[in-house]
Amino acid sequence: NAFLPLKDSERSAIQARFAEIAHSEGLSVLGWRVVTTAPDNLGKLAREAMPAIEQVFVTSLSGGLSGIELDRLVYRLRKRVERECEIYFASLSSRTLVYKGMVTTLQLEPFYPDLSDDRFVSTLALVHSRYSTNTFPSWPLAHPFRFICHNGEINTVQGNRNWMRARQSQLESEILGDMKDLLPICTPGASDSASFDEVVELLTLAGRPLPHAIMMMVPEAWENQPDMEPTRRAFYEYHSSLMEPWDGPAAICFTDGSLVGATLDRNGLRPGRFLVTDDGLIVVGSEIGVYDIDPAKVVQKGRLQPGKMLLVDTVAGRIISDDEIKSELANSGPWQEWIDQSRIDLEELPEREHIAHTRSSVIRRQRTFGYTEEELKKIIAPMASGGEEAIGSMGNDASLAVLSEQAQLLYSYFKQLFAQVTNPPIDPIREKLVMSNIQLLGDRGSFLGELNPQDDVKFIELKQPILDNASLEKLAHIRLKDFRSIKFPTLFNVSDEGSGLEKALDSLNQQVEAAINEGYNMIILSDRAVEKNSAAIPMLLASSSVHHYLIDKKLRTKVDIIVETADARDVMHMALLIGYGVDAINPYLAFESITQMVENRLYIYNETISVKDAHKNYVKAIEKGLLKIFSKMGIGTLQSYHGAQIFEAVGLNSEIIQKYFAALLSILFLFAGSVAAQAVDQSTPDGLIK
Repeated sequence: NAFLPLKDSERSAIQARFAEIAHSEGLSVLGWRVVTTAPDNLGKLAREAMPAIEQVFVTSLSGGLSGIELDRLVYRLRKRVERECEIYFASLSSRTLVYKGMVTTLQLEPFYPDLSDDRFVSTLALVHSRYSTNTFPSWPLAHPFRFICHNGEINTVQGNRNWMRARQSQLESEILGDMKDLLPICTPGASDSASFDEVVELLTLAGRPLPHAIMMMVPEAWENQPDMEPTRRAFYEYHSSLMEPWDGPAAICFTDGSLVGATLDRNGLRPGRFLVTDDGLIVVGSEIGVYDIDPAKVVQKGRLQPGKMLLVDTVAGRIISDDEIKSELANSGPWQEWIDQSRIDLEELPEREHIAHTRSSVIRRQRTFGYTEEELKKIIAPMASGGEEAIGSMGNDASLAVLSEQAQLLYSYFKQLFAQVTNPPIDPIREKLVMSNIQLLGDRGSFLGELNPQDDVKFIELKQPILDNASLEKLAHIRLKDFRSIKFPTLFNVSDEGSGLEKALDSLNQQVEAAINEGYNMIILSDRAVEKNSAAIPMLLASSSVHHYLIDKKLRTKVDIIVETADARDVMHMALLIGYGVDAINPYLAFESITQMVENRLYIYNETISVKDAHKNYVKAIEKGLLKIFSKMGIGTLQSYHGAQIFEAVGLNSEIIQKYFAALLSILFLFAGSVAAQAVDQSTPDGLIK
C-alpha cells in the first residue's frame, strides 16, 4: 500500500519514476490498483490529511524470484523511491500487506472494505490501536509498521539513530548490494517505532533470521545472570559489541509473514498476555479480552516475561518456546570462541607510571575548575567515604544556571528529559540483575556481516566507564596491534574569548579526523594542560563536538572517545558526558582531590580508609548513581544510554545547540560568547577553595 499525492499529475509522475527505478533494480511493474476506501468513516482532520492510497504489483524481470529474495529487490526499490519522490509505502512486500491510517480501531475495517472481503485470507494479523504517542499523528506514522508494532517508548532512540547514522559508512552486504542507494536507514522525522522497524527490516533482509534481529535490538538481561547458559550469554555478549540495545518500556509484536512473535523489554515494563485455544488460535495482546473467546476453548494462557520471546511458526503450525529459539541461535555461531580470543580486561594491561601531584598543585586546579568547599564536603567526600551519593532533600531548588549571577559549569545548563508516556518504575537497587554499566572499547565488528572466528580483533571490556588515573595511563600508553591511542589538549586562547573557543573546537575536530585517517582508534581529550593563557574548553562541549563531527564524517564507529577531565566530578556530569558520546571518563581532579582529603583527613568521615579504597568508593558511588539516572528513563544499560542525548538545555544559544549538541531541545537562549567567558571564569566567589 502506497500513500500518494492527491493530484493526478503528481501521482502519474511518481508512478512513472517508480517504473524506471524498478527496471534499474531488475524489477517490472505489473500494474497499480486503487485501494477502495470509505472516507466518510473518518474524522474531519483525518479526511483532510488523507493521501491517495494505491497498491502496486511488481515482479522480477526474470520472473523466478519470490519470498524474501524478491523482497530484497523490492526493498532497494522502495528505499530509492521514498528518498527521491518523498512518498511513503505502508508496505511493499510479497509476504505482508499493511492497512493503516489515521483511524480508530473501529474505523479501520469500515474505511478499508478490503478487510471485509471474504477473499482476503491470512494466517496471522498484527493489530495496533494507537497512534505513535511521541510524534504528531500522521498517516505514515500510524501503526503497525512493516515488520513490527510496538507499545511503549524507545527512550534511547536518538542515540540509536545517531549510531545507525555513524555505522552507515561501514555497512556492507553481498545480499543487498550497494548500500549507498539505501541510505539513510532511519528516515528523518519518523517515530521511535518506525526507526526500530527500519533497522529490524535491514537486519532481516541482510540475512539474519527475524528472532535473531529482535534479540540483537532488544536483548534480555544477560550481564548479571549467572544461571544463563554460557552459549546464550556468549551470543548476547558478542552482539553487544555490534549494537547497543534499543531500550525503554516496550512490548513488541513482529512478523515476516511466516514467523510471528512477541517480546518484552528486559525490564518487562509493558504488559503482554497470551492464550491458546483447542482449535489452534493464538492471541497475544497488551490485555486479556482483546478478542472474545469462549473460556472453555482455552487450553493454555499466560503472560510474557521480561526479555522473553513467544514465537509461532505459521508454516510448521507450532509454537516455539523462548528456550528453543534462543538455544538454536546461541549455537548457530562460535560466539564464545571469538570472545575468548578477542576480549582484554583492563586489569591485564601493564601498569604505567603516573604523576602524584602536590597539594598546592591540586588546590590551584581546584580553583581553576571552580571546585568549592561545599562540593568537596557535601558531594565528593561522602562518595569517597562510603561509596554512596550524599543524601539530600527531594528536588532541586537551586536557581537555573542561566539566571545565576555566578559563573556556572556547562553541565548546569542541562536537564535530563522524562519519559513522555509513563515514568518507568525501575528500582536500580532491587532490580540490579537487569542493570549494567558494562562498556566496550575497540572494533565494533561487522554490523551486517557474518562472524569470522579467524579475525583476531581485540576489544577491551570495562565493567564501568570511570577510569582512575592509573587506568587512563594504561590506555594512553597501550601497545597492542588493534589499539593506537593519541591525546589532544582541549584548550583555547583566553584573549580570543568566543571566537577563540570556536576556532579551537574546529581545530580539535580536524586534528581528531586527521589522527583517525592515520590509524589512531583511541582518542583521549584532555584538559590537564590548562595554564594562564589557555583556558579549558568545557569537556562536555569538546567531547560532544568531536562526537557529532565524527558522526557527520562517518568515522565515529572507528574510534573510542575517552576524556581526561577536571570539570566532571559528580554523577550528573558523568551521565551527560556518556549521553553525548564519551566512551570512558577519567575525572582526574576528583581523584586527586580525594587523595588530598584522605591524606590530610579533611571531610572524610571514615578515618581509617586508605587512598586506594577511597578511590574505589568514589567509583562505586558513581556507578550506582549512573544506574539510578538510567532507571529514571526506563533504561537498563550504559550501552543504551551511551550517545542517547536524553537532555534538554535551559539557556544555551541555539547556534551552539545545533552545531555541537545535535537534535537537542533548547529552552531560552544565552549569548554564544558567554560559554567562552564562563569557561575562562568557572570559579565562583562564594565558597571558593582557599
